[in-house]
Parts: sequence; structure tokens; C-alpha cells
Amino acid sequence: MTSATSTAVAAELADVSAVTILCHVRPDADTIGSGLALGLALDRLGAQVEVAFPDTVALPSPLGELPGAKLLVHERDVVGHPVVVSVDAASLSRLDSLTTVFVAARRTVTIDHHASNLGFGDLDLIDPAADCTAVLVLSVLDDLGVAIDEEIATCLYAGLVTDTGSFRWARPESFRVAARLIDAGVDARAWSRSLLDSHPFRWFRMVADVLGGAELVAEACDGGGLVYAVVDHQVLSGMSWEEGESVIDIVRTANEAEVAAVFKETAPQTWSVSLRSKRTVDLVPIAAAHGGGGHRHASGYNDSGPADEVVARLLGSL
Repeated sequence: MTSATSTAVAAELADVSAVTILCHVRPDADTIGSGLALGLALDRLGAQVEVAFPDTVALPSPLGELPGAKLLVHERDVVGHPVVVSVDAASLSRLDSLTTVFVAARRTVTIDHHASNLGFGDLDLIDPAADCTAVLVLSVLDDLGVAIDEEIATCLYAGLVTDTGSFRWARPESFRVAARLIDAGVDARAWSRSLLDSHPFRWFRMVADVLGGAELVAEACDGGGLVYAVVDHQVLSGMSWEEGESVIDIVRTANEAEVAAVFKETAPQTWSVSLRSKRTVDLVPIAAAHGGGGHRHASGYNDSGPADEVVARLLGSL
């Protein structure tokens, strides 16, 4: 797969009269921020724009407050324009119920930064060296000649600040992009707090219960160690998706483990597994062996069965 350039993608989108922008299932700030930033830009160029995501979980409330949220449409109301753009989806399956909208389009574009993405559009702008999809969208907007105002910058910043863990694992270029976006008017302090540092009080009890059951397997990963925690369906059903997803950022801090895993039971015996590594372990082949994908140090996959069997399958693959 040869990645298209941002210039080629900009040329494809410059004169579109209508476009559908699709975000991935269980949307995060990078997919929604990228989608809304691109949508705002194309709207200002005169295109008819709709932005949508698979309606399997509710949109996290901070994301619904991003500028451009007016462009979001419910999946049942998606028109499906002749040109469709996928943002931050590592594979076609990540579009879930909206896959049919993508494959039915006359022209398709993917913009993504996942190393596991082999490309599934007519034009694929894929760069695993990018910290987030938002910075790739910024390159497209620059090639389109669109001014990066406060609204567009805020959407891009949402993707940047979250996918870099508040810049804890950001590349130097991301700091330069952040400075540019803040200069454009982003209230970085307010959005960082809203996106990363706000939890309902019930979250504390959930975290205490889940961490109390965490396990350390010191011999895993050739002695690098694995720490894992299980969030069962009863616990997960009492919170939002993003509250359950946030557990991995706590578990990964264990000094004794190179790899962290959190098993989240989204339905009885149906699991979403989040993986993180620190330095040496490439998670992409591990996730791929279980039907998933992602980045070298942040990947995931789905599995099914009793918790002990799902955990055992991961341990057996490390």
C-alpha cells in the first residue's frame, strides 16, 4: 500500500459539492475532532457536509460540545454522498454499521495514522509516524488553503491532546502543532480538563474495585511483565464507554510491567481488550493475532468467552 499525499487528498476534496465523513465505532476525540475539523473546512468551502459515527454507544459529552457538532447526524439519517471520507478508522470494520455507506460511495478517502491500516479507500492518506489523525487532517486543510480559525483548531487540538496522552508520548512535531493551534485561539487549559481530567464521582469507586483485582504476571513478555485488569459487564454497564476505557491509563503506570491490558466486558462474554506497552514490545502483531490492530504501543482487539479463557488466550500469545 502506497499512501496518498495530503496534496492529493486536498485535490480530491477541493471541489466536492457534498461529502460524508465517517468516524469509527466507539468514537474518541481524534476521530470526532478530525471529522468535525474537516467537516467545518469543507462546509466553509461550500460543500454539503454530514459527519456520522456508528451509534453503538453514546457520544462522550465533551465531544458533543466541540465546534462543528451541528454537522453530526444520527446514523439512521446519513444520506451517503458520492464522496465519503473515513477518519481515524484502522480498518473498514471499524466503521461498523456505516461500512455500507463507505463501500457504496463513488469515491472514497481514508485518513488515518494506525500502523495496522493497510488502506481500504480509493485514496489512502495513512501515516503511522503521525501522533494522531488530526495532524494529517491539518495537512489536508493547509493544502486546501483553509484558514485554521479557533473552531477548527479546537477540533484538531482535541484529537492531538488525547492521542498523545496530554503530550506525554508526543513527537516534537506535535508540540509545534499544539503551539499553532493555541495561537489560533484554542483554550488548551479548559479543553484538556474537559477531555482528560473530568470524571463523575462514581468513577472513583469503579476504579478502586477494578484495580483491587488487577494482576501482575512478571514472567510475561520475556520477563518484561504484564499487568492486567478486568472490567466485567456488571461494572461496565453502570458507566459510560469512555469511563471504562480510561482504566488502561491507570493500569499502564505499573513500574513492573512493560505491557498493560484491560479486558472490558461490553456484553455478557463479549470483550474489548485494550493493550499498551512502554518501550520494547510491538503490540501490532499481538493484536493482529487476535483479529485487532492499532499502533506499536497502543492496540486492541475483541474476543469472546469466559473471562479466564479470554485472559489465558492473551497470555498464551505473549
